[in-house]
Amino acid sequence: MDDPPKPALLDRVSAWLLRKPGDREQLIALLHSAFERNLFDSDALSMIEGVIQVSEMQARDIMVPRSQMSVIDISETPDKFIPLVIETAHSRFPVTENDKNNVIGILLAKDLLRYFAGEEEFDVRDMLRPVVFIPESKRLNVLLKDFRSNRNHIAVVVDEYGGVAGLVTIEDVLEQIVGDIEDEHDFDEAEDNIVQDPGGHYRVKAITEIDDFNERLGTGLSDVDYDTVGGLVLHKFGRLPKRGESVSVGAFKFTVLRADSRRLYTLLVEKDDVEQ
Repeated sequence: MDDPPKPALLDRVSAWLLRKPGDREQLIALLHSAFERNLFDSDALSMIEGVIQVSEMQARDIMVPRSQMSVIDISETPDKFIPLVIETAHSRFPVTENDKNNVIGILLAKDLLRYFAGEEEFDVRDMLRPVVFIPESKRLNVLLKDFRSNRNHIAVVVDEYGGVAGLVTIEDVLEQIVGDIEDEHDFDEAEDNIVQDPGGHYRVKAITEIDDFNERLGTGLSDVDYDTVGGLVLHKFGRLPKRGESVSVGAFKFTVLRADSRRLYTLLVEKDDVEQ
């Protein structure tokens, strides 16, 4: 006699969700229980948790701060700012006039093709797209809906006084869903910048001051050129690395645990077998 067919994945997940969790914590626990029973894999769990997390996060939580924004000054000629466009490889750039608080538009990198094509009347001001301003408190799920409906991919975040606080792209929001948001996110919320794992490795926030790192791990990394561990690692790579990439600095190997298209967040630090 043939065995009865196994229930479909959707049916199995639905059966678990019908237990009607009473709050967010119970829902998360239920999802983890379903994961442990192999109803879906870790990637699916991360994405579901990301969707829940996005509904509770605000623009200020993921924005690139003003100090780290790559912007173009309208007074600069293309010859001066094109190296920045090539180096950062972003597709959109806020354009300012006089200072970073005065964003007058967004320049798409693809519009620079007209300049390379030798267009005689090329004027950056004529190429600018309208800029969208949002408050720091904007919910990410609402922002994602706005991005999709308006076909806009970037927004400038302003503070309560109207000054520029940072920027957010649609990629930044989506990375909260499809990126690695499990242990690394919990660590990002922790107050301590350096946490030792049971195996003897360390998880270190990229914003950790090199002085603090040296004091905690008893090493002597130089802080002459860079203030933070993230800055030192970026310099060693010579580019923005992706999750899982490693580099050796002194007696340590630094592995990227969490990063997006614009910055580093978390690093795994361990003793390097071959010191460089």
